[in-house]
Amino acid sequence: MIIVKSEFEVERMRESGRIAASVRDRVAEKVGPGITTGELGDFAAELIEGFGARSAFLGYRGYPGQICVSVNEAVVHGIPGKQMICIGDIVSIDVGVDFEGFIGDTALTVMVGVTDAAVIKLVDVTKQSLAAGISAAKAGNRLSDISYAIEQTVIKAGCSVVREFVGHGIGRSMHEDPQIPNFGPRGKGPKLTKGMTLAIEPMVNLGVCEVEVQEDGWTVLTKDRKPSCHFEHTVVVGDRGGEILTS
Repeated sequence: MIIVKSEFEVERMRESGRIAASVRDRVAEKVGPGITTGELGDFAAELIEGFGARSAFLGYRGYPGQICVSVNEAVVHGIPGKQMICIGDIVSIDVGVDFEGFIGDTALTVMVGVTDAAVIKLVDVTKQSLAAGISAAKAGNRLSDISYAIEQTVIKAGCSVVREFVGHGIGRSMHEDPQIPNFGPRGKGPKLTKGMTLAIEPMVNLGVCEVEVQEDGWTVLTKDRKPSCHFEHTVVVGDRGGEILTS
């Protein structure tokens, strides 16, 4: 069942979204050559605590990190640790916070001195596909209109969409109905209604769409080990498209 939020609940999600966005952006500013993913995770933990919030990821289904930090061919769910960031890397920072019972979930990908035109294009296309998906999160549209908008943006650029992992409803829980694939035809699925809150998150690969989960049980890598990019916003469905709650 898709939960339609009241104005009060949406306002509370704006608060959690603002915190998640602030943590995301401040951690992103720290990304650079020589820093480890573990140091980024520790910094995020300090920020989250300072806001009086808690990580929505830590302990979720056993996940051991405060945030997810996924580098290059790591698509999502990278566990912060000893990996050092280098020039030429792209680094996904994925943050989820629980503030007073409401979740904000957001991600961005940082380029670290990247000069490879194909990788720069990958990051730009993923941003564009997220914007397209958010524009389609309009009351009266169908859920798959979001999926279609994302996939078409990606396909036209010659990249591929990850199919095994999807966006999702969000609110008092990290994952609520519905699941939101980043691919599919338009005009399918439930009708979107004002007050639905969604985490829209395209995961886009430079090479093939297939992925593999590593031995740690969490880190997802592209099967061909080519780079992957991830952007995400929590939005509320509105009359003119999705209103971003994590900006």
